Amino acid sequence: MLPLIGIAVLTIGFTVRLNPLAVIVAAALTSGVLAGMAPLAVIAHLGKAFNDSRYVTLAFVALPVIGLLERHGLQARARTRIAQLAGATTGRLLILYLALRQITCALGLLALGGPVQMVRPVLAPMAEGVAQARLGSLPPPVLRLIRAHAAATDNVGQMFGEDIFIALASILLIKGVLHQEGVDVAPLQLSMWAIPSAIAAFLIHGARLSRLDKRLARLAAESADAERQAGE
Repeated sequence: MLPLIGIAVLTIGFTVRLNPLAVIVAAALTSGVLAGMAPLAVIAHLGKAFNDSRYVTLAFVALPVIGLLERHGLQARARTRIAQLAGATTGRLLILYLALRQITCALGLLALGGPVQMVRPVLAPMAEGVAQARLGSLPPPVLRLIRAHAAATDNVGQMFGEDIFIALASILLIKGVLHQEGVDVAPLQLSMWAIPSAIAAFLIHGARLSRLDKRLARLAAESADAERQAGE
């Protein structure tokens, strides 16, 4: 049971919001050493796992590409275009993206969205542009709130949409674990059971996003009143 202490290290580290990479390495070292492994052997296993999953380094290729696009006005163009649409609001934009994200993830197209490829360079500036076109200049805390909702929308859409795709690693992992316990379930059955969860996630998060416009209007009015009182 001693190697399970690594789980406690992981939980405590994330609870106090330490560096995620340091927490994961500390938890792995704790579990490995308590299981009788040498520290260098634990580090070697971590390196092998990372090397076997080299696709995770693709983000390092996407980052400079996104940086070049932003340098040439990607965010400004996205902000300007969406602000010209009549009837567009921040909440409606994010609800539309939530639906598209869930549908594309259900089809296995996970790379079409994400924090690096979509949220920071396109979705967040568009959401900010819509809000500023309707409410005027917004203070930094309100802009950060919009960015947080944009990132959350992408995460919710992917998390509850990807399990519908039967060839995804999570579906295969669930099937493998159940098979080891003597429960045989077809991947298609697991995918079908993921559909009600995806629908519930869309309704719940969509309701939160539908209230976002009223919240932004209230915060913008409060900020304007504060600036007016400070000027007086």
